[in-house]
Amino acid sequence: MRQLPIWKPLLVLAVAVLALYYALPSMLSGSVPSWLPQQKIHQGLDLQGGLYLLYDVKVEEAVKQASENMVDSSRNALRAERMRYRGIERVAGDRVVVRLAAKSDPDRIVTILTEAVREATVEYFEPEAQIRLTLKEEDKKEIRKFAVDQAIQIIRSRIDEFGVSEPSIQKQGQRRIIVQLPGIKDPDRAKSLIGRTARLEFKLVDEKGDVEAALNGRVPPGDMLLYQEDYDPATGEMKRFPMLIFKRTLLSGQHLQDARVNFDPQYNTPYVQIKFDAVGGRKFGQVTGEHVNERLAIVLDGKIYSAPNIQEKIEGGRASITGSFTQEEAHDLAIVLRAGALPAPLKILEERTVGPTLGADSVEQGLTSILIGGFLVILFMTLYYKGFGLLANLAVMLNVVILMAVLALLQATLTLPGIAGAVLLLGMAVDANVLIFERIREEIRLGKTPLAAIDHGYSKAFSTILDANITTLITAVVLYQFGTGPVRGFAVTLSIGLLASMFTAIFMTRVLLAMAVKNRRLKKLSI
Repeated sequence: MRQLPIWKPLLVLAVAVLALYYALPSMLSGSVPSWLPQQKIHQGLDLQGGLYLLYDVKVEEAVKQASENMVDSSRNALRAERMRYRGIERVAGDRVVVRLAAKSDPDRIVTILTEAVREATVEYFEPEAQIRLTLKEEDKKEIRKFAVDQAIQIIRSRIDEFGVSEPSIQKQGQRRIIVQLPGIKDPDRAKSLIGRTARLEFKLVDEKGDVEAALNGRVPPGDMLLYQEDYDPATGEMKRFPMLIFKRTLLSGQHLQDARVNFDPQYNTPYVQIKFDAVGGRKFGQVTGEHVNERLAIVLDGKIYSAPNIQEKIEGGRASITGSFTQEEAHDLAIVLRAGALPAPLKILEERTVGPTLGADSVEQGLTSILIGGFLVILFMTLYYKGFGLLANLAVMLNVVILMAVLALLQATLTLPGIAGAVLLLGMAVDANVLIFERIREEIRLGKTPLAAIDHGYSKAFSTILDANITTLITAVVLYQFGTGPVRGFAVTLSIGLLASMFTAIFMTRVLLAMAVKNRRLKKLSI
């Protein structure tokens, strides 16, 4: 400590100024001035109230949908090669059967299907005159994993457009998703928006089918009975109208590029206008051109929104979804269509609503605990270590400011366990200084000069402090790796606080002590 490089006090000053600069927005209430950073520490669900949802992704439905896609792929491949067959259908969750005609060429068909549907094993069963396509196990595993990952991305897109600030969406286990929406004011609307599968399909209406027979359970092969809700002007109520629809999907929403809410100028009613990409636009033009004077049903999640009559071929890849819905419903429909369809339905396993009053009480109690804990630590250090205690208290305050600054930069969400971690750090932040100060006291008793006592005190305490902090940091890393939600928040707060306390306790206090001792040329230490 005979020479103090100028960069050391400058580094301490720079860290203190930067920490205060980034922590200040989180300390201010109301709007943040433009000259300050806009990143703030967000309050978690348990602090400001909101909605907690635990979803289970029905991944087997994604496997089933992949099998349905195999039906279309097989049909298109065989038609392109002009192969003869009696029919193609899905008979199990992961299996498709091709029934061969009398003069079919099974070997040639197996070769074609093996090339066209590479995700399936293709086998020929001669007695039944069938070719069976079964999804491979590795492909089914990948489909299930992708379904969960894609569901997370789609949920995040929907929530972002819905306007919820600071949402938390994370995977739990293999097929579960945790969604936390702090400050949400309309939980039912949020749940509806998140949980809608939003699978958009265009199917032809079977106008020759017997709807009455279908209502009695006699649905024609290749058809499905769906309903359309519409306003009945005679009664002034919403009614459900049954309709027979062909199962085959002519066009799906996977080629959807945009969806916007517009208003009918004549009746001032909202509707959703959709736009397809280049591939979807060509398919839509082809479908409408081949089925002029037929009705095309627009089906979303098994519900018919409209079934207009095709007057002519529609170019440009644009269509409209009309129905008796409000502007809010039309807006939500546009959101889910833009975000894309969920690969599999979601099931709510757990739902909790935290009221804002409980959250405010939690914040107040947490802040009170920090203030009381901080006051007691500062009082003890001042009374017991005198001047050195004041220095340690300064290190504690800077430690808290650094913690707040890093949390703000990371856009972290503060929860009750995070506050608990902050309270714990108030005590741990001075722990290193206590070890150092006791070492300095020992050196003074041995007759060392103030400079020598400080030098030896820091040197001898360093290894002990480092070992203690590393073991605690390892614990925090394990908690973060294997914990979920609040536990991870506690681990993050603890890790950042530990690293900050290493800087303030070992480096900053030593620099300030060196400056104080050298400038005043002290012969006796106040410790």
